[in-house]
Amino acid sequence: MEIDLAVPTRVDFGQGVFDRAGSHTRTLGGHALLVTGRRAARAHGYLDRMVASLESAGVRVTVHDRISANPTSDEVDEAVALARSRGCDVVVGLGGGSALDAAKGVCVTAPSGGTVRDLIGTTLAPGTPALPLLAVPTTAGSGSEVTKGAIVTDTKRCFRAGIRGDALFPRIAIVDPDLIASLPRPLLAESAFDAFAHAVEGCVAARADAASKARAHRAIALIAEHLPAALRGEASPETRAGLSEAALLGGVNVANVSTCLPHRLQQAMGSVPRVDISHGAGLAILYPSWLRHTAPLAPEAFAEVAALLGGTTIHEAVGRLLASAGLPLRLRDHGVDKDDLSRFVEGVTGNLDNDPAGQVTRDHLYTLYAESF
Repeated sequence: MEIDLAVPTRVDFGQGVFDRAGSHTRTLGGHALLVTGRRAARAHGYLDRMVASLESAGVRVTVHDRISANPTSDEVDEAVALARSRGCDVVVGLGGGSALDAAKGVCVTAPSGGTVRDLIGTTLAPGTPALPLLAVPTTAGSGSEVTKGAIVTDTKRCFRAGIRGDALFPRIAIVDPDLIASLPRPLLAESAFDAFAHAVEGCVAARADAASKARAHRAIALIAEHLPAALRGEASPETRAGLSEAALLGGVNVANVSTCLPHRLQQAMGSVPRVDISHGAGLAILYPSWLRHTAPLAPEAFAEVAALLGGTTIHEAVGRLLASAGLPLRLRDHGVDKDDLSRFVEGVTGNLDNDPAGQVTRDHLYTLYAESF
């Protein structure tokens, strides 16, 4: 099923569309660099299926399966070197948001002749050369398959930030809900909360508009309807489709209206190399404090979110969601020391005034971290 969304990416959505990857890629190039994570895609058979689909369509394949949960500049540059040496003219990203972000980094770095470190923290100029990308998510959370950003950690500067620009939009995205059937419960919960955060922030961001709010409400309703069954291990095809659609809609909102402070704060955790908290888990830890300070600034919008979740207040509704998903609530339980909080604050980059609080002070950022500690 082709879905027409407010992004330039062509989206093929539905059960079984994964096996069309080869024919889609063939329209983009003849030699694919397949970028994926270190274990899951191979363990669940998706890597072999992707290679078979590409080769059956006449596409040559070079595999790079060395991407970690928070992709680093070293990993992306290694993939770039492989793409250049093998003459790859198209990139296929297969996996969660980390693999897709790494694949995007490859796409814009390979033609540049430089390193991805030159691009981290920048917004690319219109017309920046990029290899075409086919994005295939195997989780239902990041929405990276339809966004124009990629988060990568610069290992030399101990700096995690985004590369942004229209050149990062995948040309084609294949969203097959069957691919999330193999997700373990913790990763399912973290991914769903990432999608939920995109939806909430699509309602309350300064750039939010009627279209983003409609997409957000649809995504939140889908999560409220389908996540409980998925967490119980009772995911039906309809449930998987609902969660995949919610993630896709959240990604469209990220592309069009961006995100709020929790995303800036979570990304900055990459400024301390020994801290390794997944994106979804980091957001879950930060959300209660952010809501405490932010809900009074947009009471109607947050009340609508609470009602969609079946709660009376946003604090009660999100607290119940976090508890049911078994998501973490404290930074201190994940290797964070109190001294790390100031380093986190210094690592915060990107647009801060899209938050309902507007342009906030560094003291406010520290307070959010400290309350989440």
